[in-house]
Amino acid sequence: MGIERTLADRKGRDFCELPKETITNGSNSKKNRRRHKKPTVPPVQTLFDTCKRVFVSAAPSVAPPPQDIQILQSVLDRIKPEDVGLKPDMPYFHTNGSQRKPRITYLHIFECEKFSIGIFCLPPSGVIPLHNHPGMTVFSKLLFGTMHIKSYDWVVDFPPETPTTFKPPENGGSEMRLAKVKVDTDFVAPCNPSILYPADGGNMHCFTAVTACAVLDVLGPPYSDPDGRHCTYYHNYPFSNFEVEGLSIPEEERSSYEWLQERDDKLEDLEVVGKMYNGPKIVES
Repeated sequence: MGIERTLADRKGRDFCELPKETITNGSNSKKNRRRHKKPTVPPVQTLFDTCKRVFVSAAPSVAPPPQDIQILQSVLDRIKPEDVGLKPDMPYFHTNGSQRKPRITYLHIFECEKFSIGIFCLPPSGVIPLHNHPGMTVFSKLLFGTMHIKSYDWVVDFPPETPTTFKPPENGGSEMRLAKVKVDTDFVAPCNPSILYPADGGNMHCFTAVTACAVLDVLGPPYSDPDGRHCTYYHNYPFSNFEVEGLSIPEEERSSYEWLQERDDKLEDLEVVGKMYNGPKIVES
């Protein structure tokens, strides 16, 4: 007990004998720590860092694990137009009388072999025609505005002997393939990010701007012609336009199915221009 008492007495004496400047310095140190807080990470940097983790082992036609998808969706959900340097009054979102069709602007943020990040800026009535995302998982966040989205999945769950493709004799193009409508509605920002999977979730979609709008897109992996991931565009036709022997769908369900045919034209209804992304920069580490 004598040892404990001696140590206690000494601690008390030493504390009382601390010079004033030592106490003052400690106070200054706390102030300095408060003054030198860790800088806030820009949301677009957080998005980039999250994509690096989510797609680190990504492979074509393989979606990230559900927990990683939720994390990335959560990050996208918090991003606002100002976080990427966008305002609705920017020139990207307006048309002029000399344009035959609304011009769409693409702002490239980042791309590597695992994923890409970019923003599509659409003026009112701007359209990105129906197209696919082969082997990709796609996250889309409507930053502002109102956009009509129509998406499809290929029909693969019919009985084995049921024909889901045919080549119309009066049409010299490619064959028709049956698809089911997944989404056909207007989206108004702010709304939850959407996700397209490699084989479902509406892997083929088209965008129509009801008002000026901006869409932040994350693709994993990105398009790559050498790897066979090129963008294919389609024409769509009502199911009732064609009769196919051996294929029967109840009348009340027919509006949910359409025929899609690859386009081989020059996409004269689409004009996309690339512009520099001028929002907060990302740091590749």
